[in-house]
Amino acid sequence: MLGAVFPVGLIITVMTGAELFTGDAMLAPMAAFIHKVSWAGVLNLWLWVYIGNLIGSIIFAYIMAYGPCVSFDAAGVATLTPFGLRAIGIATAKTSYAGGMALWSVFLKGIACNWLVNLAILLGICADDAIGKIVGIWFPIFAFVASGFEHSVANMYFIPTGIFCTGLDPTKAVDSVNWVTMWTSNIIPVTLGNIVGGLLFVGVIYWIAFRKEIAALK
Repeated sequence: MLGAVFPVGLIITVMTGAELFTGDAMLAPMAAFIHKVSWAGVLNLWLWVYIGNLIGSIIFAYIMAYGPCVSFDAAGVATLTPFGLRAIGIATAKTSYAGGMALWSVFLKGIACNWLVNLAILLGICADDAIGKIVGIWFPIFAFVASGFEHSVANMYFIPTGIFCTGLDPTKAVDSVNWVTMWTSNIIPVTLGNIVGGLLFVGVIYWIAFRKEIAALK
């Protein structure tokens, strides 16, 4: 079910012209390859988009945690709803990577994720109408979610939601679900994997494959 609805986020991003760090991991370097921007400009874009995505994700995580993930009685005592319990379960799974091989695994999941995400973005860009963009984006994103791959920006939402929910009900606290392990066990290796997946596995490969066609358009 999650895989069926998750593509909505990227569909909205592409069709409204918003900025997504994982998409810019491919698109910004491709602009640098054809000398439209400098590599310093690429890094500057990555930095500010990453910060913006992080802030937006945490704000929305707070809205969800204190909204549909919990119910309050008249005394203000919180009880987590099934959504809140599920949020903690997702956050627990995403912060459970411990040890070198586990971090290597999550890094590879980050590569595979952004490979599919950026192929979805390319399909969305190439489509001429709204239906074509929606269909082109939907299938690769469904595949990445169903395959259990890791997306840094999505995890900037999932893990904080779990953290906020454990704060609302400390009896459901999990040792691995905290602000430190969010970064060390997930976000950092996933971000690096997402960059490799977008930059090398899509940006560089497509630049090499279509370099003559791109040059002809300049």
